[in-house]
Amino acid sequence: MRIYLRVMLRSTNLLSEASNILNNNNQGLYTMPAADLYPHQWLWDSCFIAIGLRHLDINRAQTEILSLLRGQWLNGMLPNIIFSTGDKYSADRELWRSWLSPNAPAKIATSGITQPPMVAEAVIKIGEKLSPLERRIWYRRVYPSLVKYHEWLYAERDPHQEGLVLSIHPWEIGMDNTPPWIAELSEHQLNSWIRTIKKLHLDNLISHMRRDTKNIPSFERFGTVELLAMFSIQWRLRRKAYDISRILDHSLFAIEDVAFNAILIRNNHHLQNIAKTIRIPLNQELIKRMKKTEHEFNRLWDTTTSQYHSRDFITHRLLKEESVATMLALYAGTVPINYAHALVRQLEDKNSFNTNCPVPSVPINSPWYKPLNYWQGPSWININWLIIEGLKNYGFIDQAKKLRLSTLSTISNSGCYEYYNPENSNGLGASNFSWTAALAIDLALCPIN
Repeated sequence: MRIYLRVMLRSTNLLSEASNILNNNNQGLYTMPAADLYPHQWLWDSCFIAIGLRHLDINRAQTEILSLLRGQWLNGMLPNIIFSTGDKYSADRELWRSWLSPNAPAKIATSGITQPPMVAEAVIKIGEKLSPLERRIWYRRVYPSLVKYHEWLYAERDPHQEGLVLSIHPWEIGMDNTPPWIAELSEHQLNSWIRTIKKLHLDNLISHMRRDTKNIPSFERFGTVELLAMFSIQWRLRRKAYDISRILDHSLFAIEDVAFNAILIRNNHHLQNIAKTIRIPLNQELIKRMKKTEHEFNRLWDTTTSQYHSRDFITHRLLKEESVATMLALYAGTVPINYAHALVRQLEDKNSFNTNCPVPSVPINSPWYKPLNYWQGPSWININWLIIEGLKNYGFIDQAKKLRLSTLSTISNSGCYEYYNPENSNGLGASNFSWTAALAIDLALCPIN
């Protein structure tokens, strides 16, 4: 009750601060995640931002999503980044060279990979703020692009039609240096030149040239060796002009990620609801593929750890390095109830995910746990928002309320940061972070009954 009263007393200031951040980061067509460090438009950032903006300015929330869709490739892919224009960002655009692919949009520079498919969620949330007629108009406007995107996910990222979609880069899942991916990266994907840099400790010299550590302590970011490895993968994708057939033909680094597929499952349901509302039937083959994803997802469950794990695309070996990705199975909303109960028990376990702060990105009993290091410990507000949605799905209302209040209290006390220390809720990473501000607004204005 005391936490509740403190949060409510601060709610007016929190809403004002969050609104100001979104206004200051407004770029017209989109809202940048954070000044200087993240100047471009990111896919799932804009989705979370739109979810908050719907409470402030419904037209701006819609524009946020429509601006994402302008970057859609001819094959249906929605890229994880749409780059800002101007000479200042020419190096960023040159790094990706999206124009090497015949599928890339002609006049917009983008990345060549995607990100968690959160768009249908944002579309639905915006629709909740519209009248029935306005909602149908809104759905009809975005529906063709949404269908094309989900069809692309199955056509290119489920080539064997097994049900789960694969990811080809850690940046695609949004949790860049999460342990399962970094473990695989370190074991199989470090090129000889990167190993030499690591052996000679040249990474310390290279770290001085990084843009992200100029204003943020290096211990709050992932290591330079990890970053070089990620760029190495990206360069490989670019050499193959982002052609998935060429990429998979010679790639050992393709993972069926738990978080990505959980988000896909939930957004598949949203897409079906959108289609039903506007009375445009989805392709039956697509519906069949969607159902198969739900069935196959439970093959990622491991009885020894009582968790969901990502798995290697080629070997189907489960990658058992623990992370918060397992909790997003709750967001999917289709896992067996006994599995859901097992996950909630770990959320409540003080030796696992329960830190009395928002849920950390890695359980505290993991050897990977580092409370200050990006996706290897810190709490992220977007992930906690997804977990809260999942808890509500399964009727764990008390747990959802507790996590909502903990999340709001953290933001109220520390401000709108990129991520937080799970042990004391101190803000880390970029300040004035847009999705934190947006989701603070949504959590504050959407109490759980």
